[in-house]
Amino acid sequence: MIAGPTWGWSRAAARAAGLGLDLLLPPRALEGAPSTAAAGHWRGLGPAAWSRIAFIEAPACDGCGAPFEFDRGPGARCDRCTRDPAPYGRVRAACLYDDHSRGLILQLKHADRTDLSGLFATWLARAAADILPEIDAVAPTPLHRWRLIHRRYNQAAEIARPLARRASLAYLPDALVRQKATATQGGRTGEGRWRNVSGAFAVPERAARRVSGRRLLLVDDVLTTGATASGCARALLEAGAASVDVAVIARVKELTATPI
Repeated sequence: MIAGPTWGWSRAAARAAGLGLDLLLPPRALEGAPSTAAAGHWRGLGPAAWSRIAFIEAPACDGCGAPFEFDRGPGARCDRCTRDPAPYGRVRAACLYDDHSRGLILQLKHADRTDLSGLFATWLARAAADILPEIDAVAPTPLHRWRLIHRRYNQAAEIARPLARRASLAYLPDALVRQKATATQGGRTGEGRWRNVSGAFAVPERAARRVSGRRLLLVDDVLTTGATASGCARALLEAGAASVDVAVIARVKELTATPI
């Protein structure tokens, strides 16, 4: 009989304690600015930073996720996707990769800002809301073991894990391995990016059973040429995956190269 009132008092006490802590240590937005709005409304960013992010809204290409200037109808694809379809099925990107999104993404990638992963998972859940009901499992783009030792975490996995949990989907952290210690993609030409990751990805034997027959969502931070996503998708499909779609925090406005 007293469980309900006791629970109510506990929640009230927790709220009061939280308000008191906010007065002593005012909350700050994830990009470091003072938080002047509810975190739930701004999803962790201050108003100024939020307004500068170029979020991708419909209409967009159903293949690569590039924004369209006008609505071409459901399932429409851009000329590039129609002419030269990628091995993955659909891309969903939360925003454009530009000067404003780049800083946040690089903080997650190189500055130990894993606290940003929940924010980005929320963005991906929104961007991929139309395809998540058709997905069976989520897999991150892998890092080579030496780079993982150096960086200490895989930024794609840090986003994929909370996204899978949020969407109530299976999470396959070891569905793929990067079997070649490729050089960084940064600074390479489009053709160079494709050559750099050629044959770099594989599905280990221990993961093949969990991949086979499943509709997978591959998660990464940025889509630039599609080379990494294509290499991963080919490996997953060869291992028996039913389909592979892609979700990224950001994509460049135009993919810079075609497969070689």
